[in-house]
Parts: sequence; C-alpha cells; structure tokens
Amino acid sequence: MVWCIDGDGCFQMTNQELATCAIENIPIKVAVINNGNLGMVRQWQNLFYEERYSNTDLGTHKHRIPDFKLLAEAMGCVGLRAESKDEVDKVIHQAMEINDRPVVIDFVVGADARCGRWSRQAPATTRSWPPATSGRCSTPTRSSPTTPRRARR
Repeated sequence: MVWCIDGDGCFQMTNQELATCAIENIPIKVAVINNGNLGMVRQWQNLFYEERYSNTDLGTHKHRIPDFKLLAEAMGCVGLRAESKDEVDKVIHQAMEINDRPVVIDFVVGADARCGRWSRQAPATTRSWPPATSGRCSTPTRSSPTTPRRARR
C-alpha cells in the first residue's frame, strides 16, 4: 500500500497525476493536509518575519476552491474528508478498505498547523533570506551528489 502525504498547495500543483493512477488502476492513497495556506511559506513568515503574512492564503478553507473531495471524484478517484480529530481514524479505515482505485483524503487542519521542522527562531541580527534553519535544510557536503567533484590531476 502506498500513501502520499501532501500539503494543499503542493497537491494543487501535482493533482493531475491522479488521472494516471485512476486510468491504470493504481490504488494509492493521498492524504492532503489542508491548512488553507502555502504552509511552509506561512510557517517561515510566522517564525522569522513576526507573522507578516504575504500571499499565503489559498482560500481552500473559506471557499473550498478547489474542493479536494470533489476534485478526486472528478479524476476517477474516491474522495473523502476529515474535518475533525474524531473523523480521522474512520476515514483512514475507509481509505484502506478501497483497493480498486486511488483515494484522496482531505484532512482539514488549522491555518497554523506546522509542516516543517524548524524549532527555533533565528536571532534578529541574522534574519535574511533564506533564514537559518535548525538542520532540516543544509548545504551540500562532500558526499552529496550535488557537490561538484574536484578535478583530477
């Protein structure tokens, strides 16, 4: 069983892949963590820019545009939604019982639900873009495949 865990902003950029899964009968499960925002951007604005939010509200909570449950159904998938903690286990069990087509679950969470691992705010004197992180994102090391190899003599 394959589960994909996606934020609502990311899912809006990649949901067309559901059509392939539906056509090819690939029964993946997609958990959309729907906080109605570009979550990581909002989180950075919260942690590093004193909650000066800019262009992060996607409107998916207020207007339900897109409605991820209906979008899934339009793509030939099963669409489910959990809007409270009490519904989470029930919809996960429902999703796991479906094995003949893809399933998308719209997990509606609060606007400030954390999506990254930044545990502390950068000191005011070091704020810059991108802000210092607590280890989640780091610069490439010598063993990293993105680090150029030294020229051989």
